[in-house]
Amino acid sequence: MNYALARRALFLLPAETAHAATLRALDAYAALARTPAVAAASPRRIFGLDFPNPVGLAAGLDKNADHVDALGALGFGFIEVGTVTPRPQQGNPHPRLFRLPRHRALINRMGFNNKGVDYAVERLRRRRRFAGIVGVNLGKNRDTPLERAIEDYGYGLEQAYGVADYVTINLSSPNTPGLRTLQTGEAFDGLLSGLGERRDRLAETHGRRMPLLIKIAPDLEGAELGGIAAAVRRHGVDGVIATNTTADHSAVAASRHGDETGGLSGAPLTERANGVLGTLASRLEGAVPLIGCGGIMCGADVAERSTAGASLIQLYTGLIYRGPALVQEAVAALEHQSPGT
Repeated sequence: MNYALARRALFLLPAETAHAATLRALDAYAALARTPAVAAASPRRIFGLDFPNPVGLAAGLDKNADHVDALGALGFGFIEVGTVTPRPQQGNPHPRLFRLPRHRALINRMGFNNKGVDYAVERLRRRRRFAGIVGVNLGKNRDTPLERAIEDYGYGLEQAYGVADYVTINLSSPNTPGLRTLQTGEAFDGLLSGLGERRDRLAETHGRRMPLLIKIAPDLEGAELGGIAAAVRRHGVDGVIATNTTADHSAVAASRHGDETGGLSGAPLTERANGVLGTLASRLEGAVPLIGCGGIMCGADVAERSTAGASLIQLYTGLIYRGPALVQEAVAALEHQSPGT
């Protein structure tokens, strides 16, 4: 099907309605398709896991792990579901997702709307076709005090441990009040220390050390990134996803919906996310693998992110604007590149 035509029809619908309709259509397609679920080009072994290819789906599209098999049929080497929280929550009031087509961008203030980590874990147990890597992105409930955030992340880690291939600690959504303060300083250090200890206990129980990643914001400065790099190395974090959405809307301020609150993603984020990734890569000196995410809209963006230091790539908003062709374009862009080259 011509995705440009499909997108034209989908963009006539409210953004969240189109999101749901697309996932239902993918479910129907996957039920009938006989093609392999993973494009097995350019396999890579990163943080002890074998990725069929280095292009993944970022968290946010399949919050509850309801569509892993269908999304896998698009050719992803890995899929990250979530963000999920310990208890189900409705998220913010509608409307909360906005398109900015002129800028090839989205603004969202979803607010971690999800059915809870227990639901997502059960859905992952039932997946059948997707043969790639699956990660679970963990958040805290909105009403959990920041000083007790480790309890929420720890619960999510325990529930996902036997089912996911890796977990990501989401400290960077701009839509949960105060969450980004956990990315720096003593709060960050204490959180990583506590989660590392809990992960060690779970590794003994399960006989397997599951990779633990963090996802950071694109709005951090050099000194903050230096602190993150040092803490990540100190606490044995296995990987960093750079980056989440930005709270800076200056690039789209004059556009319709540009003044909506929430995280901005898509093309306006490209340069900023690439810069954060490059800075972090230089501070980590290859000690910790990085996943490039944010504003990846074409194969050239993929290659640039790899050059800046990314071992893996995640797509989201680019997929909305470009469709499934972007997955194969991204895989092709990385096929002859080694991580960080």
